[in-house]
Amino acid sequence: MNIKKSISNDQQSKVETKTGIWTEIGRERFTNLFRRFTYDRDFKLFLIVGLCSGIAGGINSTISNNFLSDVYKLSTTARGLVEFPRELPGALIMVVLGLFAFLGDIRMAAVGMLTAALGMLGLGLFSPTFAVMLVWMMILSLGTHIFMPLAPGIGMTLSRKEEYGVRLGRFNAYNLVATIIGYAIVWAGFKYWGLSYRWAFVIAAVFYVVAAFFLKAMSFQKPAVKKVRFIFRKQYLLFYGLNVANGARKQIFLTFAPWVLIQSYHMTPPVFAVLGLIIAIVSILTRTIVGNAIDIKGERFVLSVEAVFLFLICIGYAFAADFFTPGIAVIIIAGCYIIDNSMSAVEMARSTYLKKIAVEPEDVTPTLSAGTSFDHVVSMTIPFFGGLLWASLGYKYVFLAAALIALINLIMSRRIKIAEN
Repeated sequence: MNIKKSISNDQQSKVETKTGIWTEIGRERFTNLFRRFTYDRDFKLFLIVGLCSGIAGGINSTISNNFLSDVYKLSTTARGLVEFPRELPGALIMVVLGLFAFLGDIRMAAVGMLTAALGMLGLGLFSPTFAVMLVWMMILSLGTHIFMPLAPGIGMTLSRKEEYGVRLGRFNAYNLVATIIGYAIVWAGFKYWGLSYRWAFVIAAVFYVVAAFFLKAMSFQKPAVKKVRFIFRKQYLLFYGLNVANGARKQIFLTFAPWVLIQSYHMTPPVFAVLGLIIAIVSILTRTIVGNAIDIKGERFVLSVEAVFLFLICIGYAFAADFFTPGIAVIIIAGCYIIDNSMSAVEMARSTYLKKIAVEPEDVTPTLSAGTSFDHVVSMTIPFFGGLLWASLGYKYVFLAAALIALINLIMSRRIKIAEN
């Protein structure tokens, strides 16, 4: 009798054990499915954020240089000086995000979109003087720079490690598709509808507000660390160096490449809108390619290829006018402008590199913001010296300096090493 009871107890124990195992497996599967559903829902909302911010950014990037030239009649040196206040919020972004870390990435991103909307409205409606315009420009810059390091962090938080590149590539592709709409608004508005700079800025502000609304609709994620954190680890020195080199080179292109086309070849907002449309179409493809290349070939390969392309682009900017007629030179420079802007997707390779080498998961956002700050410390000063170089020797030497920076970028990119997990 005792033997039978013992056997019965053993069988019951085995059943309970199996039941417990399957219950645990079921709970784990349910948890994974729920997490996946949440990731997918929030990622879809995040894609809409990319669409809205892309339209606003497309409008702003298309008209900003012509706005400064037509309304305020800036010289080349003055145009370089404007970049100091415009990039100052980017240099301070590490401090700003550190102070507001208690909000969490998503809520901070929403604040960034609303701040950008306020700056856009100020530029369009409340800029009676150049000095006042600079204040609104700084507010707009603060908003966009708040969002800048948060976007890749949010995207990777909503992704698995093996799909970082693909998911960020998808977000960036959506963002680029949206810029086509922004460029189309500028092109059709200025060419056919009598759109003014004032109302173009107001339209962009509305889209930034809508982006903030969709960020608010995403699931709130409590920050792992609520206190102010500034991360400086020796493991991230190469990441910081890559950001500094990228900031120097990028700011030369952002400031002086369109200025060459405006001042030397008299390009108007509708023409820039067409160039922007071409850039967006090309970039939809390049961002998908870059995202896949990050996952397949790695960040070292992607960033090295970028550096080589940038060197060649700098040479094109510098020598096109020397070797070709003005008609052909403007086509070459416009082509360099298109290729350069189409490669902006490579920025996500620096973000995924950091994510993969992060000592602690909580390091990612503060380190991305630190990288953005270092990037913009350089961005604030480069245009000033670039303007002086242009004024004294010509724009050729500005882009030769950028070519040297591209070579430095290549050397640093070849030093990237990511340990296999």
